[in-house]
Amino acid sequence: MNTSSTLPSRIYPIVDHPRWVERLGGAGARFIQLRLKDLSAEDLRAQAEEGLTLAARHNVTLVLNDYWELALELGYPWVHLGQEDLDTADLDAIRAANIAFGLSTHSYPELERALACKPDYVALGPIWETKLKKMAFGPQGVAKLTEWRKLCDKTPLVAIGGITLERMPQCLQAGAHSVSAVSNFIRHDEPETQVQRWLKVADEAL
Repeated sequence: MNTSSTLPSRIYPIVDHPRWVERLGGAGARFIQLRLKDLSAEDLRAQAEEGLTLAARHNVTLVLNDYWELALELGYPWVHLGQEDLDTADLDAIRAANIAFGLSTHSYPELERALACKPDYVALGPIWETKLKKMAFGPQGVAKLTEWRKLCDKTPLVAIGGITLERMPQCLQAGAHSVSAVSNFIRHDEPETQVQRWLKVADEAL
């Protein structure tokens, strides 16, 4: 299947601190999501600002998870929203600021809702079981990516959940434009080398 990506990269690390933007960006990652949790308002803003500074230094397209109002204020190029965020997010304001946005999906009703918002990508997960956070949905499986790819038509598709270097090629071959992971990068003994491995294997997979 042809999955020539309209996203900044076929690999999409998710990180929990701006230091990873520097480490992974310096190793060649060009599309990174900054997912900041359980911080004070002051620390949240400081880390979001630091992330942008480091992203500019390393030519990274940085995505801020959840905090769309802060993304607007700081001038982020991308924001990622969950289904619950759609209840309160001002998508018109996000679009007016030329901020691209991606949406999480786990079921057919969520996909239908997401596509109606005309996002810049749709994420499907978890593809495999993940222990990183408690999920209301079980593993989707690789075959679901092929189905989602058809339903999404021209909207780019991101695979996430339980994905490792060894599993990543299956996701790309099934139809994902980009493949996302957390643990396989930031919990790896050699995260910079892992980025380079992912980039190499992603190119070989297609």
